[in-house]
Amino acid sequence: MKALIIGGSGFLGAELIRQAQAAGHTTAATYYATKPDDASQAAWYRLDLRDMKRLDAVMAEFSPHLIINASSSKADWAVTAQGPVRLALAAARCGSRLVHVSSDAVFSGARVHYDETCMPDPVTPYGAAKAAAETAVLAVHPKTVIARTSLIVGDGHSVHERAVHELAADVRSGVLFTDDIRCPVHVADLAAALLELASCDASGIHHLAGPDAVSRHELGILIARRDGLDPSRLPKGLRAHSTLPGALDVRLDSRATQRKLSTTLRGARQLCTATTVTAQPISP
Repeated sequence: MKALIIGGSGFLGAELIRQAQAAGHTTAATYYATKPDDASQAAWYRLDLRDMKRLDAVMAEFSPHLIINASSSKADWAVTAQGPVRLALAAARCGSRLVHVSSDAVFSGARVHYDETCMPDPVTPYGAAKAAAETAVLAVHPKTVIARTSLIVGDGHSVHERAVHELAADVRSGVLFTDDIRCPVHVADLAAALLELASCDASGIHHLAGPDAVSRHELGILIARRDGLDPSRLPKGLRAHSTLPGALDVRLDSRATQRKLSTTLRGARQLCTATTVTAQPISP
């Protein structure tokens, strides 16, 4: 099978490339600004999802059977909301299977627990763009899998894990919030689940998050203990006292999707007791 990873230069995209190639798929990936210094054999295409002509050219040259959209551009409406619709139109025209990665940011946190039947009620521009993309993508390509996920971690290389190391080393300012609660998922589990959903006849909304709901501070403590850092060096605070917008407590219920999968979505507590990670060098 020929697999095209949109956003292959990102954290999740890189893992999707690795696993797709390990599964024997002919793999291509896209980047927006700088082509990654990549050791894989993936074919790379520069792509701006706002450019329909360029998207059509990539599709015509590679002719993918499967497209996984792991791209993200925060609250940029043209990329985050409209870009996936262009991708869905192109996939539908070419008969390509599409998996679109969405976010728990589509929820306000008002009801805390959210399964696949819950309607989006975003409270940020990013969440609104993600919610709009979900609706429009399914409208133009109904067989698409929409996979909502949460905070992605992975063996010391995620943004959150690097922040924990930098805070513990006192080379970064800020705090870890005790009231900002999510259901973290390991990048390898997430990538495997996405590829598994792509290989079956699934469509519509699916949730892919870990079973443990933890605050950013609690997750930081788990990471620090795993990596041999001093948890007491991690400053804590309340997001409710900050100026940051967005939901406080959003817990994706992934049990319905998990029952369809052979891939196990591990929880934060299991992830942070399995492996000791060597701290990454910190730039001055």
